[in-house]
Amino acid sequence: MSAGSIVITGARQNNLKDVSLRIPKERIVVFTGVSGSGKSSMVFGTVAVEAQRQLNETYTWFVRDRLPKHERPDADAIEHLAPAVIVDQRPIGGNARSTVGTISEIHAVLRVLFSRHGTPSAGEAAAYSFNDPQGMCPDCEGLGTVVRLDLDAFLDTDRTLNEGAVNFPPFAVGTFVWQLYAESGLFDPDKPLRDFTPEEWDTLLHGKGFRVRRRNRTGSLGHNAYEGLAERFERLYIRRDLNTLTGRTREAARRVTRALPCPACGGARLNPAALASRIDGRTIADLARMEVADLARTLTEITDPVAARVAEAATTRLRRLEEIGLGYLTLDRETRTLSGGEAQRLKVVRHLGSSLTGLTYIFDEPSAGMHPRDVDRLNGLLARLRDKGNTVLVVEHDPDVIRVADHVVDMGPGAGAHGGRVVFAGTVADLRAADTVTGRHLRGAAPVKAAFRAPAGWLTVERARTHNLRDVTARFPTGVLTAVTGVAGSGKSTLVMKEFAARHDGAVVVDQGAIAASRRSSPLTHLGVMDTVRRLFAKATGADPGLFSHNSKGACPACDGNGLIVTDLAFMDPVTTTCETCRGTRYRPEALAHTLRGATIVDILAMTAEQALDFFAGDAPDGAVAARLRALIEVGLPYLALGRPLTTLSGGERQRLKLAAHLHRTGAVYVLDEPTTGLHPADTGTLLALLDRLVDAGNTVIVVEHDLDVVKHADWVLDLGPGGGRHGGRVVFAGTPAALLADPDSVTAAFLRRDLAERAHRPAP
Repeated sequence: MSAGSIVITGARQNNLKDVSLRIPKERIVVFTGVSGSGKSSMVFGTVAVEAQRQLNETYTWFVRDRLPKHERPDADAIEHLAPAVIVDQRPIGGNARSTVGTISEIHAVLRVLFSRHGTPSAGEAAAYSFNDPQGMCPDCEGLGTVVRLDLDAFLDTDRTLNEGAVNFPPFAVGTFVWQLYAESGLFDPDKPLRDFTPEEWDTLLHGKGFRVRRRNRTGSLGHNAYEGLAERFERLYIRRDLNTLTGRTREAARRVTRALPCPACGGARLNPAALASRIDGRTIADLARMEVADLARTLTEITDPVAARVAEAATTRLRRLEEIGLGYLTLDRETRTLSGGEAQRLKVVRHLGSSLTGLTYIFDEPSAGMHPRDVDRLNGLLARLRDKGNTVLVVEHDPDVIRVADHVVDMGPGAGAHGGRVVFAGTVADLRAADTVTGRHLRGAAPVKAAFRAPAGWLTVERARTHNLRDVTARFPTGVLTAVTGVAGSGKSTLVMKEFAARHDGAVVVDQGAIAASRRSSPLTHLGVMDTVRRLFAKATGADPGLFSHNSKGACPACDGNGLIVTDLAFMDPVTTTCETCRGTRYRPEALAHTLRGATIVDILAMTAEQALDFFAGDAPDGAVAARLRALIEVGLPYLALGRPLTTLSGGERQRLKLAAHLHRTGAVYVLDEPTTGLHPADTGTLLALLDRLVDAGNTVIVVEHDLDVVKHADWVLDLGPGGGRHGGRVVFAGTPAALLADPDSVTAAFLRRDLAERAHRPAP
C-alpha cells in the first residue's frame, strides 16, 4: 500500500458499514452524499480523531494527561496519517469582548505597534487592550457600551402596582419581588404610578438602607431589606451581562433596557491613557473602526524602521482577510454579530500564513452561509493549501466546491441505517456520469420556475438603519415564498432577522443558532414530546411518569442512564463499553416491565419516525406525538430513531430537526435563516417541497438564502448589496427570479446565469 494515500480498512464508526477506502494525499478530496450518509463519520469520526489521537501519543505522559482524550475509532486499520488541522462548523461564538481583531490576532499586533511607536506611550502592549485592566475603560470595563434601564418600557405609569404597572415578568403581580413593593406599606398599591409624589418615585426606584415588613393576606412574612426597583434590576440583570441570562429572561430584560455607547470612552472601550496615544494622528480605536481594506493601506504609510516591521505583520494578516472577501469588516466588529459565512472564512484564513507542509486540513462544509461569489474565493484558499503540499479533506454539498476537487468520495446510498457505504470514488467528471444521488443532481438542470404565485398583500419594513442598512424600505409579499439574498455582509440577516422579525412579533423565526446537543438529548426530547410519551405510559400502566425517563427515576443505576460506561485511563485513551446491567438500554428493569400497547419505552425510542407514526397515529390522545412525528417526516427525517443522541446527528440532520420543532407553531409568517445549511441538493428538494406546502396552506415564507436552487424556486427575490459592509446595505433588486436573471447589476444574477449556463452544457451520461 502506498504512503501516498491515507488507507482506511474496515471502518465501522457510527453508521459506517465496514468501509475500506484509499484517500489520495496532497489533493483536494471532497466527501459528499445526502445528510446522514456517513460523511462526517468517515472524515471527522475516523480520520480526524485517529490523527489527533496518534499525535497526542507522541507527547509525554504529563502533557497527554492534560490534552483532550480521543477514543480509538471503530476500524480495523487507519494508516499513513499526517497531523490534522480541523476547521469545523462550530460557531466562533464569543462574548462582547470577542471581536474580529481579537479572534484574528490582528489587534494584538496593533497593540505591539502602539506600545513601540505610539505618542505619548501608554506603556506596554497590555495597556492598549480593552480586555486587560491596564487598558480597559473603567466605566464600561472594556465593553464600549453601557446598558441602562428604560423606565418608559419598564413601567406603565397609568397602572397601579396591583394592576401590573411593572412590565417585567420576573417582577409581575404575585411574585416575591412584587410583594416587596405592593405589600410593603410604603405605597398605595391602588394608586397609579403617575400620581406618585417625587419622594415616592425616588423610594420606589432607588430607595435602600432600610427594611420593610411585607404584609400578606395570610399575615406577616417577616422583615426584608428594601431595594428600589431600578437598583434591584441593575444588580440582578445589568451587572450580570444580559447575554448570560436564559432565553425568556434575556429577551424580557432586553425589552426594558437600552444599550448606549459608553459616555466615558465613546464606545472605544479603552481608558484615557490608551486613547491619548496616537500614530499619525490616529488612536488604536480609530484603526479598529476602519474597514480591513482601508486599514491595510493606512498601515503601509508607516515609515519608521521598527514600527514598519510590526505594521507589515498586521498588513499581511489584513490582506488575507481582504483576499477572501472580508475587506469590509472592521476589527472592532463583535464576532457574535458575524454571519455563518463570515465566521467560516475567518476561521479558514487563520491557517493561510502557515508554511508547514505535509499536513491534513479537514473542513466541515466551509461554504456554509457563503454567496456563490465568496465560494469562488474559498476554492482559491483550498487550492493554495493543497499547492503547499498539504492534503485537503472537505465535507461538502455545494456543487461549486465539488467542481474543484481532485478526487470525490460519495457516501450513501441513503441516510442513517440506509447509508454508511462508499457509492462512488473518483474524479468529478466520472461522478457526473455516475448513477448516484449526487451524480444525478450534478448533471441535472434546475431551471427558474415558469409560474409564480401572486402576492396576497405586502408587509413593509420602513427606513431600517441597523448596522449597515442605509435607510432601507423593503416590501415583503404575503402568501408567497420570498428569497432574500446578496453577498456576505450586504445586510440580508440584518434586514430580515433583526428589522423584519422585530416589527412582526407573530412571525415564526428559525435562526442559525445551534441546537443544544448532548448524549442525553434525543429527537423526541428536542421536539418536546418525551413528556407526553411518558404520561401515556403512566396512564396505561399506573406507574410514575418519571420511571420512563432515563434522566430520572427510570435510569439504570449502574450507568446513570447513559447506556455506556466510559473508563478514564489517565493519559491513555479512554475506553467506552456498553453497560452490562442494562445492556445499553439506559433503563432499570422496573421500567422495562411496563408496556404501552405491547411496546416498552426502549422499543419506542428504537423506532424510526416513520415506524413511530404508525404506532401513535391511530389513537386520538396521542395526536400531539403524531403531529410532531409527521413534522420529522416532512423535513426528510423518516429514518431517524427517536432515541438517537443528538450528538450523533450530522449538521444537515440537526438543521432539519430544528425546523421540525417549529412546524407545529401556528403563524402566518415563517422566517428562516439559511435553512439549506448542511443539506445535500436532494435534501434541499425535500425542503423546498415543505416550504411549498406551507405557502399553499396560506402562510408567508421568507428565507435568507444563498442556495441558487432556492432562489430559482422562489416567487419573489430581494437582493441586497451591491457589496458588503459600507458597500452594501441597499436593496439592489426586487422582483421574480425570472426578472432577476435579466438584471445587469446584481452579483447574484451573474452567478445565477452562470449556474444555468454550466448545467445546460453538461453532457448526459
